[in-house]
Amino acid sequence: QVQLVESGGGLVQPGGSLRVSCTASGGISSINVMGWYRQAPGKERELVASITRGGSTNYADSVKGRFTISRDNAKNTVNLQMNNLKPEDTAVYYCNADVIQIGYLLSRKYWGQGTLVTVSS
Repeated sequence: QVQLVESGGGLVQPGGSLRVSCTASGGISSINVMGWYRQAPGKERELVASITRGGSTNYADSVKGRFTISRDNAKNTVNLQMNNLKPEDTAVYYCNADVIQIGYLLSRKYWGQGTLVTVSS
C-alpha cells in the first residue's frame, strides 16, 4: 500500500523560512506529478506547487518567488522550501503524488496526512 509521509511543519515568525518534505513508499513503480497543497481554516484546499518527473514546476501566484519545490526521483521524495513566510501562509500542507504501482499500468493519486505550518509572531 502506498504511503506518503510528510515532515517539517511547525511554527515560524513572519519573514522566516521552513522546509517541508514528503517521502512516498510502498510498491511504487514510478511517480508522475508530485505536489503540495494547503488548506487554511475555513478555506478550500488549494494547489501550492507541483513538479513533474522531468522537473517542470508550477506555482500558485501567491507563492511565486518565495517557495521552491524540488524532488528526488530515486528517493521518491518531494520538498517545499518556503521563504519569506507570511501569516496568510498558515495552513495544513498536504503532499500529493500521482503514483504508478508495481504491476499496474494506470496511476492513482495519493495524499499525505498533512503537516501544520503556522506563521505567527
